[in-house]
Amino acid sequence: MKDLLNFIVTSLVTKPEAVVIDEQREDGTVNLNLTVDQSDMGLIIGKSGQTIRAIRKLLTVRAIAENIRINLQLTEPQPASQASSE
Repeated sequence: MKDLLNFIVTSLVTKPEAVVIDEQREDGTVNLNLTVDQSDMGLIIGKSGQTIRAIRKLLTVRAIAENIRINLQLTEPQPASQASSE
């Protein structure tokens, strides 16, 4: 599931090296947290959220085939100054 999301997102963004996907599996559910560069957030969300909805639908189709549930959360990237201090 993570590989599919990575392929889709890195094909869309301008900074594919900044894509971070955190996958957690529990009780037949896969939770994916997607973080992209701040400048790519608009590309991933799309006009009126159309792009992120389309990505979620593609993941849902794959999840149905694998008989699991999927949740995709797009998270805000942390500023570089805050990430380095932790």
